[in-house]
Amino acid sequence: MSHYHDHSGDNVGHYHPHSHGHRTFGWALLFTLGFAAVEAVVGVAANSLALVADAGHMLTDSLSLALAAFAAWLARRPPSASHSYGLARAEVVAALVNSLLMLALVAFIVSEAWQRFSQPREVQGTMVFAVAAIGLGVNLAVGWLLMKGEESLNRSAALLHVAGDALGSVAALTAGLVIIFTGWTPIDPILSVVISLLILVSTLNLLRQSLHVLMEGVPSHIELNTVGNRMAQIEHVARVHDLHIWTLASGQIALSAHLDVKDMSHWPQILAGAQTLLQKEFGIGHITLQPEIISPRPVTLHAQRPDDRHGHTH
Repeated sequence: MSHYHDHSGDNVGHYHPHSHGHRTFGWALLFTLGFAAVEAVVGVAANSLALVADAGHMLTDSLSLALAAFAAWLARRPPSASHSYGLARAEVVAALVNSLLMLALVAFIVSEAWQRFSQPREVQGTMVFAVAAIGLGVNLAVGWLLMKGEESLNRSAALLHVAGDALGSVAALTAGLVIIFTGWTPIDPILSVVISLLILVSTLNLLRQSLHVLMEGVPSHIELNTVGNRMAQIEHVARVHDLHIWTLASGQIALSAHLDVKDMSHWPQILAGAQTLLQKEFGIGHITLQPEIISPRPVTLHAQRPDDRHGHTH
């Protein structure tokens, strides 16, 4: 009968899934979805692109918060035989989906605004102002709820959506005021485009971060060569190679490397030193190290034949 053995010399560090506040995401979802419906109805009645765009934004946020809540729930599940790291990376997938939804929303708003420029429409400024003011309050409340949760890429994605909603509410609020006092309706699509461009910048940044994690990129705050050089300075370590560092999920960094050593009797000391170094200086908790013995180069002796005294090779 064969058994699986967890060799301390090969695998150091343990994975502990942590909560990402799925209840917080649930409450944020409830508030956002409820007001999105109200804003959509009033936006159509007031003929305001800024309100309709903000309602669409909040509806997209509702979906993104639902994904975030589901991902947070998945992240709490323990590792299994089929998912040895657990499902914590679901939050990264949710962040990626959220960013793609945001890009689609930006494209829709810009397209609709372009049509409004060529065909201006009358906008009910008072209705826009009143609903936008309430929407801003809802967005601030949702943002406050999310800020109380644990920091993660998933929470950052949700906060990005809420921040975009707040900007959309401010834009609608401004549009309402301008229309009330001046009657100039082009301000409505103009502010919609401005907010869309602001959202676009943040969304592309989130998309880049998500793809970097999914592509097993080295965390941005860690320099690969610096880590390798520090490990090579550990006593009795001759060389470090096959070094890889990547992100499992928010706050969970993994490392694997091969360490050349001359004598395996020093391995427990090397292992403890490497683990302490990586955890304290770089915040790396899941560490996999493989020792390799440096074999001395064999000395090759060439015997000289009697008839080869003049150095000829046969």
